[in-house]
Amino acid sequence: MSCWMPGCPALSMCRGLAALPITCLERAKDLKSRLGILLHKPELGHRTGTSSKLQLGSRRRDSSQEVLEWRQSFDQLLKSKSGVTAFHTFLKTEFSEENLDFWLACEDFKKTRSKTKLASKANRIFEEFVQSEAPREVNIDHETREITRKNLSGATSACFNEAQAKTRTLMEKDSYPRFLKSASYQDMTKQATSRGISKRSHT
Repeated sequence: MSCWMPGCPALSMCRGLAALPITCLERAKDLKSRLGILLHKPELGHRTGTSSKLQLGSRRRDSSQEVLEWRQSFDQLLKSKSGVTAFHTFLKTEFSEENLDFWLACEDFKKTRSKTKLASKANRIFEEFVQSEAPREVNIDHETREITRKNLSGATSACFNEAQAKTRTLMEKDSYPRFLKSASYQDMTKQATSRGISKRSHT
C-alpha cells in the first residue's frame, strides 16, 4: 500500500518505521519468523508422530523375529541385546546370573586398549568372579582358575579366554535349554508367533 497525499496514514506509518532503530526492525523480523514456526508446529508434530508410529511398528516386527531366532542357537541369543536381557532375567530366577555377568565383563574387557586399564580391570574381574570364594564366584574348575591367576601377571586381552569359554559352555549346555523351556520364553514366542500370523493375515 502506498500513498503520496499529505496526512495519509500509510505515509506516516512508513515514516514511523523508517525512524525506528535497525535493532528494533531486526527484532520484529525475528518475532515474525518465530511466530511462523509456532504456527507450523502442529503440522510438524503430526508428521513426526506418524513417523514414530511407523518406526515403532518396524521395531515390533524386528523384535518378534528376534525372539523366535533365540531358539536357533545360543550364539543367536547372545547377539541380541534384548535376548541377553531376557536370559539375564531368567538366570536371576535360578540365582546363576553371575555366569552371564562374568561373560559380559570379559567381552567388555577385550575391548580395553589401555595397558594400565587392562591390568586394573583384570584384577577387578578376577577378584569379583574368579578367585576362590569371590563375591560372585563362577563355576569353573581349579585348574582353569589357576591358569587365569597366572595370566594376571602379564595381563592381555586374552587372559580370561579359558575361564570365559568354560562359563559359556556351562550356560549353553545347562541354563540355555532350561531358558527355552521356561514359561517366560514360551509366552514370548507365543506373542511373537501371534504377531507374525496377524501380520500375514493383513497382507
